Amino acid sequence: MCLAIPGKVIETLESDGLKVAKVSFGGMVKQVCLEYTPDAVPGDYVLVHVGFALSRIDQEEAERTYKLLEELGQLTELDS
Repeated sequence: MCLAIPGKVIETLESDGLKVAKVSFGGMVKQVCLEYTPDAVPGDYVLVHVGFALSRIDQEEAERTYKLLEELGQLTELDS
């Protein structure tokens, strides 16, 4: 299944002329493109699909999504 998942922006930077960020997904950090969410700043939560942040979301929504993924046993798929 292919889902957009929430992550917390840790740091923003530029890579090859693109705005990107280090984003934490429950402790695992990956680089994400912020070209669709250029106003995201460290501390914000973004909804990420295949390496692209699609929108900003609030912390409550991110926590609800993580709880649901945990109940479904899908958090281990974040490691892949």
